[in-house]
Amino acid sequence: MSRPTHVVSGPYAPPVPVRELTALSADGARLHVEVHGPDDAPPVVLAHGWTCSTAFWAAQIRELRVDHRVIAYDQRGHGRSPASPACSADMLADDLEAVLETALGAGGKAVIVGHSMGGMTVMAAAERPAFRAHAAAVLLCSTGSSGLVAESTVVPIRAGRLRTWLTRHVLGARAPLGPVTPLARRILKYGTMGPGSAPHMVEACARIVHACPRKVRHAWSQVLDLLDLDHGVRQLTVPTAVLVGTADRLTPPVHAHRLAAALPHCLGVSELPGVGHMTPIEAPETVTARIRELVTTYVQVKEGA
Repeated sequence: MSRPTHVVSGPYAPPVPVRELTALSADGARLHVEVHGPDDAPPVVLAHGWTCSTAFWAAQIRELRVDHRVIAYDQRGHGRSPASPACSADMLADDLEAVLETALGAGGKAVIVGHSMGGMTVMAAAERPAFRAHAAAVLLCSTGSSGLVAESTVVPIRAGRLRTWLTRHVLGARAPLGPVTPLARRILKYGTMGPGSAPHMVEACARIVHACPRKVRHAWSQVLDLLDLDHGVRQLTVPTAVLVGTADRLTPPVHAHRLAAALPHCLGVSELPGVGHMTPIEAPETVTARIRELVTTYVQVKEGA
């Protein structure tokens, strides 16, 4: 019997969606989409990061679904969305456009939240017509637009060519992650979470990350290694908030401040002390509160105007 791909109880157990949809991307890729909450509530769209799935957003979905329409989808190759032969930032943008058109319909405006590769998806889509038609505001969590490998502090040595080389090989490893063992939890916590992360948070992240297929993990690591979305940041003209943990080793705070300096309409950077890369799981109340604030300001108020 296979082990579960996510925890099945507690605050990080994924809620059951009201309905499930399939979005067809530009190349025919099929994307699994979940909808939670009332149809007439203000919408929020959640884009998860590398090696994750819709289960990553369980805490946000559980709280927001009471009075928001929460739309979460699996990036291609992740969760219940099949893998494709090729991967690129443009495909991420295609996929987000398809999800927005499928789930929101004509004229629907939403707050779009991207974590890590999900934030990069938003930047890649910034100039796309469907994105501009549907995005009311954006929250970028624990993400960056370029220089991801060079800036990572996963390998604890001085910045330079050796660290970049080692980091590239660590993050791009082809080896399977295997079962979730005590050692696996310690490694995952070191690389992706803050030192004070509670065991149930680490367990939730480990289940999700270890469920990502090895080939998918490697393929997308190659895309992230070469990523340069600096132009996309400058085209992200909607109100955008940035959030990062001070203990983030994968996308350290230098990325957040670089984004803030380049964004045309930045609402500021929130640094979360002691929090690592997995901000929606490590600081669920803070992330959820920021989403609510953006919805209240940029979706509900505008709709009532």
